[in-house]
Amino acid sequence: MGATGATGNALLHSLLALGEPVRALTRTPQRPLPGLGGAHPSLVEVRYADAGDADSLRAAFQGASGLFLAMANSPAQVELETRVIDAAAHTGIGHIVKISAPAAEPDSPVAISRGHHAIEGHLRASGLSHTVLRPYAFMQNLLRLAPTVAQGVILAALGDAPCNYIDCRDIGDVAAAALTRPDLAGTTLTLTGPEAVSQPELASRLTALTGREIRYVDLTPNELRDQLVHSAHMPTWLADHVTEIQQLAIARPETPTSTVADVLGRPPRTLDAFLREHGDHFRR
Repeated sequence: MGATGATGNALLHSLLALGEPVRALTRTPQRPLPGLGGAHPSLVEVRYADAGDADSLRAAFQGASGLFLAMANSPAQVELETRVIDAAAHTGIGHIVKISAPAAEPDSPVAISRGHHAIEGHLRASGLSHTVLRPYAFMQNLLRLAPTVAQGVILAALGDAPCNYIDCRDIGDVAAAALTRPDLAGTTLTLTGPEAVSQPELASRLTALTGREIRYVDLTPNELRDQLVHSAHMPTWLADHVTEIQQLAIARPETPTSTVADVLGRPPRTLDAFLREHGDHFRR
């Protein structure tokens, strides 16, 4: 599911690289999938599915052996993902790989993480074979900093707290392994890149990349929330989520894990390599 999203599309390419036949589910099957152009390879079948429509899910799941469950965070996430799990159980899906979140605990200070905890519990109760992936912050989301980088600043409420970043392509590679390797069934994998980086350090690396000074401006949580709502035009629930995860990074200092290397037998992609790859995006 989510074949047009950051992790789902990365997984699609990972499965194609392995030569695995894949059914890409999307609410807009008439649109070309990112990175594949207008013509889909013979290994890719594109089908319509909407998590709000149980009939479409059951039809889309027929004949599939495994399911990748990744949905955009939203207030309706628990309801939608549990519906997906129920449809998968009804149609005989053999294994589910679910994208979850760090701190997926019943008393997590992050509301979205509490939701993921509930979904993980529903998945366990379903009796389906499954693997849970808990990735930290996506490197691809750093591309959203470009408008403020163009003004010479990055804004956050993180102080000097280090943050784990991971390239979505590594998440896709791990998800592909989890869908094709029985030894990963029943595991919960916390995914990071090779280092945790603070916002002042990120600003320093962007300065070196762009050739102009980029400063980190440390905001209070309330200031950050207001900036996200009024300047970035985020819905309130999403601004609250971003603020909560930043405060969690302060309360629980982040450190990298070796999981990507353990699963894939190679090191994860680095933040420096990602920034160089997208250097023109930040130099605009």
